[in-house]
Amino acid sequence: MQENLKQENKMGVMPIGRLLASMAWPAIISMTINALYNIVDSMFVAKISEDALAAVTYVFPINMLIVAFGVGTGVGVNSLIARRLGAKNFEEANYAAEHGLRLALINWALFAVFGAFFAKLFMSSYSDIPHIVNDGTAYMRITTIGSIFVMISMMTEKTLQARGNMILPMVSSLIGALTNIVLDPILIFGYFGMPKLGVTGAAAATVIGQFLSMCFCIIVLFKIDNFYKIRIKGFKFSAKIIKDIYEVGMPGIVMQAIGSVMLLGFNAILGEHTTAVAVLGVYFRLQSFIFMPVFGLNQGSMPIMGYNYGAGNRERLMRTFKVAFTAALVYMLFGFLLFQIFPKNLLDIFEASSQMKMIGISALRMISFCFIPASFGIMATAIFQATAHGVFSLLSSFIRQLASLLPIAWVLMRTLGVQYVWLAFPLAEIIGFIFSLIALKYVYSRDIKNLQSITIAAV
Repeated sequence: MQENLKQENKMGVMPIGRLLASMAWPAIISMTINALYNIVDSMFVAKISEDALAAVTYVFPINMLIVAFGVGTGVGVNSLIARRLGAKNFEEANYAAEHGLRLALINWALFAVFGAFFAKLFMSSYSDIPHIVNDGTAYMRITTIGSIFVMISMMTEKTLQARGNMILPMVSSLIGALTNIVLDPILIFGYFGMPKLGVTGAAAATVIGQFLSMCFCIIVLFKIDNFYKIRIKGFKFSAKIIKDIYEVGMPGIVMQAIGSVMLLGFNAILGEHTTAVAVLGVYFRLQSFIFMPVFGLNQGSMPIMGYNYGAGNRERLMRTFKVAFTAALVYMLFGFLLFQIFPKNLLDIFEASSQMKMIGISALRMISFCFIPASFGIMATAIFQATAHGVFSLLSSFIRQLASLLPIAWVLMRTLGVQYVWLAFPLAEIIGFIFSLIALKYVYSRDIKNLQSITIAAV
């Protein structure tokens, strides 16, 4: 109890900059590790061929959906466990953890069935080039059927985080990423006497990394942390607990799934332009290295803003938002300059052909104009969620990634062609920025501006 009070006091009194850094760094490191893994994974795939990179890019939205369901359900379980622990209801906290692991298995089964029976149909809907269809089908089947490991590891990480353990879940991510990075060249190109597996080797390296990450998480959960008692027999699902989990988790699933739907739509807009699809795949790997640390800032700032909103401290609430937004803006400016000055070098990382460079250099420069307005949109979602206006976060993501981006991209593709379709990204972010600004002004006027006086009146 004393420890919890210190945590609460820290949220209310520690200098914002130091507090934000201490809250955000585990999430920033974990997300940056995953971004690095995505980049390195694609680097090795690109060494096979441009078509191999395109095949993996077609599958990427499905992998994003796996993460969306895994993380979203995990966040719901995390929230429920934390609330039950706070209420000293340890039995129901344990019951929530038991539900989480079973829900992870159900989510896995859905993707495994889809990958096993519909992978080729999915790939054939995007391309009629046989080797692209075959590579993408093999990659999807392995990663979806093998997603049991990442589903369980994501759920276990969130279950551990509910008790305040942020370091060991980060170590779990590091184990998976490093394993994948080491195994990629070995399995793709057949080093050290291993068979040369190509794209299939990339998928196998991913699944093996996820397996080792899961093993570490299970050891921590059952042998080191040893707080939860997970029953194998005698368990029954509770409709109420499932409802409590997905009341919190479903908005997160939807928000992350929006990105997957957007990529599916953009792939469809690009159609049979395989080189442009490969460029899009390169961009999404590279932008994750820019965006993920900012999402870490988002995660670190949200509980600070939520605490100070609840405490009626408008100054600390807004100070946190300003410091987090400034840090996000500076980092996004760095990303913008990187894409503007070194687009050729960034493409060279992925063995880009002359045709790919002809499209990709201007594409990266055009798309990177979205980084600056995106910094505001991402940090605005944190303050929306911290002040119980999660619907604005959902609307912001929907407007930026679907309602604006895809229609603009469709029009640009059909009027100006593939060279200018990339302008859809900054134009959509500008529309999202305008929406977030209007929504933030509304939230500030309605719930933040007079926060202290409302709290005093209540006392």
